[in-house]
Amino acid sequence: MPQQNTLGQRMLADKTILITGASSGIGAAAARLFAAEGARLVLVARREDRLKALADEIAGAGGVAEPVAGDVVSEDDMARAVDRAVARFGRLDGAFNNAGWATAGSLLHETDTTVFDRIMDVNVRGVWNCLRRQIPAMLAGGGGAVVNTSSVAGVQAPGSAAPYVAAKHAVIGLTRAAAAEYGQQGIRVNALVVGSTRSELMEDVLRETPSLEEPFVARSVQKRMADPVEIAQAAAWLCSDRSSFVTGAAVPVDGGWTAA
Repeated sequence: MPQQNTLGQRMLADKTILITGASSGIGAAAARLFAAEGARLVLVARREDRLKALADEIAGAGGVAEPVAGDVVSEDDMARAVDRAVARFGRLDGAFNNAGWATAGSLLHETDTTVFDRIMDVNVRGVWNCLRRQIPAMLAGGGGAVVNTSSVAGVQAPGSAAPYVAAKHAVIGLTRAAAAEYGQQGIRVNALVVGSTRSELMEDVLRETPSLEEPFVARSVQKRMADPVEIAQAAAWLCSDRSSFVTGAAVPVDGGWTAA
């Protein structure tokens, strides 16, 4: 049974958590929030300079973060990141597999195969590579919690590119399969069904095509985009012991998009 939460205790105190896609957007927001909640972090992304700057920022605020430049598409990079977590902190308690990639939608028959391959590699193989390396480390430590980033495109076809819809459905499938396989060994695995979020990437898109903002918020009950920290808060809860009876779930953090 989970230990009772101590009033005022930080949600992720003394946990070692790996975050992918940590150099910007939801990943960077999660890094700052998780550190404030007491986690020791391993931060993974391709942009080493931004990772180091974020790790320095977290250290300056009293937190602990180890930057590891790497690409989720590379199994070797993910192995190196997990090994770094165990070598420095002694264990891996949680992971937020947040790295992803998307592009502007086109009709299925007009989508180039290279786009399909890239979307599948980052969004599906990336999560696969992470899970295959994270789970053994968590088993060795007696358990843990994994959160994978899916999307409203993982439960609907909201007009995104067909390969992206397929990839985010696959993320939920991998999440449920892993939850079922490892639940009795103390590992929980959940997915976030993320709605439109005002990340740096989204801001770039809207600067180029301002007319896209209206359809991005039209189906949200709250009629706005999420701030990245709102997604990070849900991930922090799922990585914490406060969600100890939640596993195999696809948790909507979408402003009511999937409810409408």
